[in-house]
Parts: sequence; C-alpha cells; structure tokens
Amino acid sequence: MEGGGMRRTVVALAALMLLAGACTAGGGTGQSPPPTVNPSATHEPVTIEIWGAWSGRELKQFNQIFPAFEEKYPWITVKSVGNRDDEAIVAAIRAGNPPDVVLSFGLDSVGEFCSSGGWQDLTPYIEQSNFDLSQFPESVFKYTSFAGSQCALPFLTDAYGLYYNVDLFEKAGLTEPPKTFSELTEYAKKLTEFNPDGSIKVAGFIPWAGFYEFGAVTLSIPWQAHWYDESGQHSAVATDPRWKEALQWQKDLVDFYGADELKRFVAGLGGEWGAGHAFHHGQIAMMIDGEWRTAFIQDLAPDLNYATAPFPVPDDAVDRYGMGQIGGTIIGIPRGSPHPAEAWLLVSWMATDTDTLVYMANNVRNVPTTYAALESPDLDVTPQFKTFLDIFQNPYSHYKETSAIGSQDQDLMGAFMEDWQEGKVPDLQAGLDQVAQQIDALLAQTQV
Repeated sequence: MEGGGMRRTVVALAALMLLAGACTAGGGTGQSPPPTVNPSATHEPVTIEIWGAWSGRELKQFNQIFPAFEEKYPWITVKSVGNRDDEAIVAAIRAGNPPDVVLSFGLDSVGEFCSSGGWQDLTPYIEQSNFDLSQFPESVFKYTSFAGSQCALPFLTDAYGLYYNVDLFEKAGLTEPPKTFSELTEYAKKLTEFNPDGSIKVAGFIPWAGFYEFGAVTLSIPWQAHWYDESGQHSAVATDPRWKEALQWQKDLVDFYGADELKRFVAGLGGEWGAGHAFHHGQIAMMIDGEWRTAFIQDLAPDLNYATAPFPVPDDAVDRYGMGQIGGTIIGIPRGSPHPAEAWLLVSWMATDTDTLVYMANNVRNVPTTYAALESPDLDVTPQFKTFLDIFQNPYSHYKETSAIGSQDQDLMGAFMEDWQEGKVPDLQAGLDQVAQQIDALLAQTQV
C-alpha cells in the first residue's frame, strides 16, 4: 500500500449511493446475535475468501500471512484475491455475492460503508467474543467507525510527518527541524535557492496543492481545521477560522516564490513514485510525506542524508507538536458474507496478531496498529521510521472527520485550493462559503 493519495481507492458516489439503496440494514444496535463457531470443535473444511486492492509484490507479501491463520484454524482455507478495489467490492455486495472478508485503502468511504450496512457493524461480534478494543490507540476509531457503527478494524496504518535534507539544513545553518508554521516559513525561505534568472533552483518547502502529498487533508490535520460541525451534518470549512489561517499561510508562502514560478518549478520535477523524486535529488529541502517514503529512499536514494520529524503545528498550539495525520488499511465483513463466523475469526486475527502485523510492517513499511506490535522487538525500526511510530501513538493524531459523501469534500476543497494558490480567488471567505454550500448539498443528498 503506497502513498496516501495513491493508496486510497476513491469510490464514485454513484456506486456508494446504489449500495446505500441496496442495503437497508444500517449499523448500530438492535442486531440479532452474530453466528459463532467453536474453534475447539471438529468442523467440515471451509474456504473463505478475502478481497483487497493489494497487487504485485505487496500482494505476494500479504499472502504469506495466511498459513499461520490456517495453522491456528486448520479447517479454514483462505483464498486471497488481489486487485479488487472498492468499486468491485461495492458491486459484489449489491449483487448479493460478496466475499467473506474485505480489505480497503478507502478511508473516505468508511462513512458510507458503515451507514449503509454494506460493511456489517462489528459491535455484536466484538461484544460476543469479548474482543479487547484497548489493544488499539484511540486514533484508529476515527477512521474505522461512523454513526455508531464500528464497521471496520485497522490493519496497518499511515502516519505523515516532515522529511528534511540534513545536508541542506547544515548548509543553511539550521540544526533542528521547524516545530511551528512560522518556523516552517522561515526555514523554507532560508533553504530556497534561486538561479540567476530568478527561477527556483532548490525549494525549501513546496506548499502547492496537488504536489506529491501536499493537499487539503494534509494541510488541515496539522492546522487542526475541522471539516464538519459537531453534528456531522454541516461543513465547517467556512466557519472554522483555522481554515482561513491555514490557507493564508499557504498563499503567503506561494507568493514568496511567485505562483507562476512555483508552478513552472513543480512541473519540471520528477514523479512521486520513481527514481526522479525531487527530495531524493536535493531539489526540495523539506516535504510532508508518509512513513512509506523511508522504504523508497532506501531503495532509490540510499545515500541521501535525511531525517524525519513531526510536521509543524500552529504557533498557538505548540503543546500539540508531535501529532500528525494518521489512517490506513481497514478490514471488515461485508453484508451477505457467506461465512460470517469464520470471517470474524480472520478479521479479528488480522487486526491483532502481533507476528502478522510486524511482518507486514517490516515488508511494506507501514505502521502497525496495536500497542503490542508497536513495541515488538522484531519490528525493524530505523531513526527515520521511529518518528512515524511516535506520531501514530500521539493522542492528538487523527484522520479527518468521516462523512457519507466519500472523498467529494476533499475534491471540492482541493479544486478550491488550486484556484486559491494561483490567485484566482479574490475573496477567501466568500470562496469558502461556496465550498461549504457545495459540501452541504452533497450531505443532504445522502440523507444521513
């Protein structure tokens, strides 16, 4: 699973709406007791199927976990099917022939998965089996539940932080990473180098929406800008003052470079997922990125002298320094699962088995999601990777508020940010008011 934007499978709202129409049983209480199975008894052999979006090398690594499960539950055989995105899962649920277990990178679909009943509320299973939710940091429940339904459990996660080039820091006389946004601006200016013609040679930090991992969500989390009000029924992008502060900070730094100049510079940089990545080549001194970047650097730029740190926070929130954006892979039981009792055995095992989580973390370089796995001596922890383990465990770390409209709120805010950074928005408040109205209109359509 690579990259927050890359690894998040975006599901079309139309497909999700059709799922909502097909699934009349929502989450919450009042469900009948779930089916159970006694692991100590004798059982007829059964094969259960899990669908997920893993592919290629990562799918092969993922499939290595199942022999340990099959050894623990010898009457169960697991068939793992890769290259199944959220759209394929939704279509199978609607058609009445879903797999037993589903795995998704689509955090932004959790609201619809839970509220529609497309992913079953796991609360009855949790209660019946005395499953201990305290194994997980509180932060995971922000992106695995919605509207009273705990319809998913975590299986590895991402954490976002600051990457910085140590050699460029030393050249600029900087000895430690910035902790506040004012320091980030100061550092970015000190680290920036211009060519004689005024073009950018090295950018200290690129606050350009759509460039690598910088965008609406990765900006909002450290600024602690809310997407929705307390009811979850109305957008807060026009009423939470943090949004204006965050966007003004972004625009001020864009203006330092010049929007046209920065746009040209970004257009000439290498792609995010290949050897030409700008950070690998010292073309940018600082950036926001996820823990997986450590693996890319090890593979593609092993001699790069770099360090990581939590991303800066607002100047008036220094007590929250160390927090960051978190959220990753989720697993659950779809509505109509052919073998729900066995499916729960697999879901609960995948979410909590320490050896499995450590193996996956060491191979795909994501953050494990239980306290036991985080503390395991078998976890391969470099100084750069440890930063992200700490961010995940910080009590202020979180993902954006979940809603029933998938990623459409992000799409709207992302488009707005692109216009804003290029100077096409004359009135920031009026522009945010319009985005909020558009989000509210989408929410109203869901009738959640």
